[in-house]
Amino acid sequence: MRRVLGEEHPDTLRSIGNLALTYLKQGQVKQAEELQVMVMETMKRVFGEEHLDTLLSIGNLASTYQKQGQLKQAEELQVVVMETMRRVFGEEHPDTLRSIGNLALTFQKLGQLKEAEELQVMVMETMKRVLGEKHPDTLLIIGNLASTYQDQGQWKEAEKLQMVVKMRKSVHGKEFY
Repeated sequence: MRRVLGEEHPDTLRSIGNLALTYLKQGQVKQAEELQVMVMETMKRVFGEEHLDTLLSIGNLASTYQKQGQLKQAEELQVVVMETMRRVFGEEHPDTLRSIGNLALTFQKLGQLKEAEELQVMVMETMKRVLGEKHPDTLLIIGNLASTYQDQGQWKEAEKLQMVVKMRKSVHGKEFY
Protein backbone atom coordinates (compact mmCIF):
# COMPACT_ATOMS: atom_id res chain seq x y z
CA MET A 1 0.00 0.00 0.00
CA ARG A 2 2.82 2.37 0.78
CA ARG A 3 4.38 1.69 -2.60
CA VAL A 4 1.16 1.83 -4.64
CA LEU A 5 -0.97 4.37 -2.75
CA GLY A 6 1.64 6.39 -0.88
CA GLU A 7 2.48 7.02 2.76
CA GLU A 8 -0.41 9.43 3.41
CA HIS A 9 -3.27 7.64 1.66
CA PRO A 10 -6.17 6.85 4.05
CA ASP A 11 -6.06 3.14 3.19
CA THR A 12 -2.32 2.99 3.87
CA LEU A 13 -2.77 4.71 7.23
CA ARG A 14 -5.66 2.41 8.18
CA SER A 15 -3.59 -0.68 7.29
CA ILE A 16 -0.71 0.61 9.45
CA GLY A 17 -3.20 1.25 12.24
CA ASN A 18 -4.52 -2.30 11.86
CA LEU A 19 -0.98 -3.67 12.09
CA ALA A 20 -0.52 -1.64 15.28
CA LEU A 21 -3.68 -3.20 16.75
CA THR A 22 -2.35 -6.64 15.83
CA TYR A 23 0.90 -5.85 17.63
CA LEU A 24 -1.11 -4.68 20.64
CA LYS A 25 -3.14 -7.90 20.76
CA GLN A 26 0.12 -9.86 20.63
CA GLY A 27 1.48 -7.90 23.56
CA GLN A 28 4.01 -5.97 21.47
CA VAL A 29 2.92 -2.66 22.94
CA LYS A 30 6.02 -0.62 22.08
CA GLN A 31 5.77 -1.52 18.38
CA ALA A 32 2.04 -0.74 18.50
CA GLU A 33 2.68 2.61 20.16
CA GLU A 34 5.34 3.62 17.61
CA LEU A 35 3.03 2.89 14.68
CA GLN A 36 0.03 4.55 16.34
CA VAL A 37 1.98 7.74 17.04
CA MET A 38 3.10 7.85 13.41
CA VAL A 39 -0.45 7.25 12.14
CA MET A 40 -1.90 9.86 14.49
CA GLU A 41 0.64 12.53 13.53
CA THR A 42 0.12 11.85 9.82
CA MET A 43 -3.67 11.88 10.17
CA LYS A 44 -3.54 15.21 12.01
CA ARG A 45 -1.35 16.73 9.32
CA VAL A 46 -3.22 15.31 6.31
CA PHE A 47 -6.86 15.26 7.47
CA GLY A 48 -6.95 17.69 10.37
CA GLU A 49 -7.53 17.30 14.08
CA GLU A 50 -11.33 16.96 13.83
CA HIS A 51 -11.51 14.23 11.16
CA LEU A 52 -13.11 11.00 12.40
CA ASP A 53 -10.14 8.84 11.34
CA THR A 54 -7.77 11.19 13.20
CA LEU A 55 -9.88 11.01 16.34
CA LEU A 56 -10.09 7.22 16.13
CA SER A 57 -6.30 7.01 15.75
CA ILE A 58 -5.88 9.18 18.87
CA GLY A 59 -8.30 6.89 20.71
CA ASN A 60 -6.32 3.83 19.63
CA LEU A 61 -3.14 5.37 20.99
CA ALA A 62 -4.95 6.16 24.24
CA SER A 63 -5.99 2.50 24.51
CA THR A 64 -2.38 1.45 24.08
CA TYR A 65 -1.32 3.84 26.84
CA GLN A 66 -4.07 2.40 29.03
CA LYS A 67 -2.84 -1.17 28.41
CA GLN A 68 0.69 -0.03 29.34
CA GLY A 69 -0.60 1.43 32.61
CA GLN A 70 0.06 4.99 31.44
CA LEU A 71 -3.38 6.03 32.63
CA LYS A 72 -2.83 9.79 32.84
CA GLN A 73 -1.57 9.92 29.24
CA ALA A 74 -4.56 7.81 28.18
CA GLU A 75 -6.93 10.11 30.05
CA GLU A 76 -5.48 13.25 28.45
CA LEU A 77 -5.94 11.86 24.94
CA GLN A 78 -9.39 10.45 25.70
CA VAL A 79 -10.61 13.81 27.01
CA VAL A 80 -9.47 15.48 23.77
CA VAL A 81 -11.20 12.81 21.68
CA MET A 82 -14.40 12.99 23.72
CA GLU A 83 -14.63 16.78 23.67
CA THR A 84 -13.92 16.95 19.94
CA MET A 85 -16.38 14.16 19.14
CA ARG A 86 -19.10 15.90 21.16
CA ARG A 87 -18.50 19.20 19.38
CA VAL A 88 -18.10 17.82 15.85
CA PHE A 89 -20.41 14.78 15.76
CA GLY A 90 -22.84 15.44 18.60
CA GLU A 91 -23.64 13.90 21.94
CA GLU A 92 -25.53 10.89 20.55
CA HIS A 93 -23.17 9.77 17.78
CA PRO A 94 -22.07 6.15 18.39
CA ASP A 95 -18.37 7.07 18.17
CA THR A 96 -18.91 9.90 20.67
CA LEU A 97 -20.58 7.48 23.04
CA ARG A 98 -17.76 4.94 22.64
CA SER A 99 -15.19 7.66 23.37
CA ILE A 100 -17.03 8.61 26.57
CA GLY A 101 -17.19 4.93 27.56
CA ASN A 102 -13.45 4.57 26.97
CA LEU A 103 -12.74 7.57 29.20
CA ALA A 104 -14.98 6.05 31.87
CA LEU A 105 -12.91 2.84 31.81
CA THR A 106 -9.76 4.88 32.35
CA PHE A 107 -11.43 6.69 35.27
CA GLN A 108 -12.34 3.28 36.70
CA LYS A 109 -8.72 2.09 36.43
CA LEU A 110 -7.57 5.32 38.07
CA GLY A 111 -9.94 4.65 40.98
CA GLN A 112 -12.15 7.62 40.07
CA LEU A 113 -15.22 5.44 40.44
CA LYS A 114 -17.89 8.15 40.83
CA GLU A 115 -16.68 9.87 37.65
CA ALA A 116 -16.65 6.53 35.83
CA GLU A 117 -20.16 5.71 37.06
CA GLU A 118 -21.57 9.08 35.99
CA LEU A 119 -20.21 8.72 32.47
CA GLN A 120 -21.24 5.07 32.16
CA VAL A 121 -24.81 5.76 33.31
CA MET A 122 -25.12 8.61 30.82
CA VAL A 123 -23.69 6.51 27.97
CA MET A 124 -25.87 3.52 28.87
CA GLU A 125 -29.07 5.58 28.91
CA THR A 126 -28.21 7.27 25.62
CA MET A 127 -27.21 4.00 23.93
CA LYS A 128 -30.44 2.33 25.05
CA ARG A 129 -32.41 5.17 23.46
CA VAL A 130 -30.28 5.56 20.30
CA LEU A 131 -29.01 2.04 19.57
CA GLY A 132 -31.47 -0.11 21.49
CA GLU A 133 -31.24 -2.22 24.63
CA LYS A 134 -29.86 -5.31 22.86
CA HIS A 135 -27.18 -3.58 20.76
CA PRO A 136 -23.68 -4.98 21.46
CA ASP A 137 -22.32 -1.55 22.43
CA THR A 138 -25.22 -1.03 24.87
CA LEU A 139 -24.62 -4.41 26.45
CA LEU A 140 -20.90 -3.70 26.69
CA ILE A 141 -21.42 -0.43 28.58
CA ILE A 142 -23.90 -2.17 30.89
CA GLY A 143 -21.21 -4.73 31.70
CA ASN A 144 -18.67 -1.98 32.32
CA LEU A 145 -21.09 -0.17 34.64
CA ALA A 146 -21.71 -3.43 36.52
CA SER A 147 -17.95 -3.72 37.03
CA THR A 148 -17.80 -0.13 38.34
CA TYR A 149 -20.63 -0.91 40.77
CA GLN A 150 -18.72 -3.98 41.96
CA ASP A 151 -15.60 -1.87 42.51
CA GLN A 152 -17.72 0.43 44.70
CA GLY A 153 -19.24 -2.46 46.67
CA GLN A 154 -22.71 -1.77 45.23
CA TRP A 155 -23.51 -5.46 44.90
CA LYS A 156 -27.27 -5.24 44.28
CA GLU A 157 -26.87 -2.76 41.41
CA ALA A 158 -24.04 -4.83 39.94
CA GLU A 159 -26.11 -8.01 40.15
CA LYS A 160 -29.07 -6.43 38.33
CA LEU A 161 -26.82 -5.32 35.49
CA GLN A 162 -25.01 -8.67 35.36
CA MET A 163 -28.36 -10.30 34.60
CA VAL A 164 -28.58 -8.05 31.54
CA VAL A 165 -25.01 -8.92 30.58
CA LYS A 166 -25.88 -12.63 30.69
CA MET A 167 -28.51 -11.86 28.08
CA ARG A 168 -25.61 -10.82 25.82
CA LYS A 169 -24.59 -14.43 25.22
CA SER A 170 -28.14 -15.48 24.39
CA VAL A 171 -28.57 -12.55 21.98
CA HIS A 172 -25.13 -12.46 20.37
CA GLY A 173 -23.66 -15.91 21.01
CA LYS A 174 -20.87 -17.10 23.25
CA GLU A 175 -18.15 -15.59 21.06
CA PHE A 176 -19.47 -12.02 21.42
CA TYR A 177 -17.48 -10.89 24.42
